[in-house]
Amino acid sequence: MNRKTLIVDDNELFAQLVGSVVNSAAGFELCRTVSDARSAAEFIGKDKPDVILLSGELSSHDAAGFLRQIIPQYAVPVIVYSSNRAKANAVLKAGAADFLMKPKNSGNGYDSFKLALSKAMNNALNLRQINCEGKLYELKRAKKKTKGDRLILIGGSAGSIDALPMLLKDFTPDMPPTAVCLHLPQGYTEMFANRLKSEAAIEIAEARNAMRLKSGSAVIAQGAKHLRIVSNDTGYFALSESGEKISGHCPSVDALFLSAAELEHTKIIAVLLTGMGSDGAKGLLALRKAGAYTIGQDEKSSLVYGMPKAAYDMGAVCRQCSLDGIAAAIKQKLKEWE
Repeated sequence: MNRKTLIVDDNELFAQLVGSVVNSAAGFELCRTVSDARSAAEFIGKDKPDVILLSGELSSHDAAGFLRQIIPQYAVPVIVYSSNRAKANAVLKAGAADFLMKPKNSGNGYDSFKLALSKAMNNALNLRQINCEGKLYELKRAKKKTKGDRLILIGGSAGSIDALPMLLKDFTPDMPPTAVCLHLPQGYTEMFANRLKSEAAIEIAEARNAMRLKSGSAVIAQGAKHLRIVSNDTGYFALSESGEKISGHCPSVDALFLSAAELEHTKIIAVLLTGMGSDGAKGLLALRKAGAYTIGQDEKSSLVYGMPKAAYDMGAVCRQCSLDGIAAAIKQKLKEWE
């Protein structure tokens, strides 16, 4: 089931751009576009949207006033976009789930806005309450449990280019969706994914933004782009985007692990393979605290016992395994969850 999205914007051209983002976003559908607050209030009751995308520059109504009117009656995540940053505080105080700056007249600006809007829409699905002028309102719709609520995460660095194929060769088509982050350079990951695909029994591909994660498949983080996971009641999706280095790297294992630690109704198995440094240790600890089953490659089978050691030392590892025992440990845990 797709999330119904309502656009409220009296700028026809920009409303079309926003609508194109909704129509291309996995798990969302545009239910209606209206140009004024009065029409929005009327159709909210009829359409019962899951997300509202609101222009902060409506000629007919102040955006903050619209939020104060709507939220108490129908609590729904509202993402406000405007070319005036000064409006951010007022709309966020009035209950907006997020505030985005409208792009300037440049191609890169529009691309960045589209990516930020897609991410904000997915983040809005994780909300349970909305704070409007200091009062909390429960969302009218409840997030449903994700169908197929299991997920496998793998991170690594030095030595993992050789370790990962050995691990994935024991994966079978009935395995949960798998997301992988290694410290690989830009331009290399597609070739690496194709190589893995030829050797494994599961589907393997380079991660792309808004790509849906499927059972019996694995996605590999693109070089120079962080891979994060979001979910709604239709499944899991990849967010692949450029950004500052996290824990010294882009892509970062911590970025992947920490994003998954925020997912709800999910049984996660996370694996940290051989690698230099400590990227992934903090994220693995967050996952373990969130209830995930965490595995660290042992020292004997690691080319560089850096990342798994850092995780083990801080108490992030439920179980240490040799490389050739990790797949069996994963399958054992999956069987326990049946």
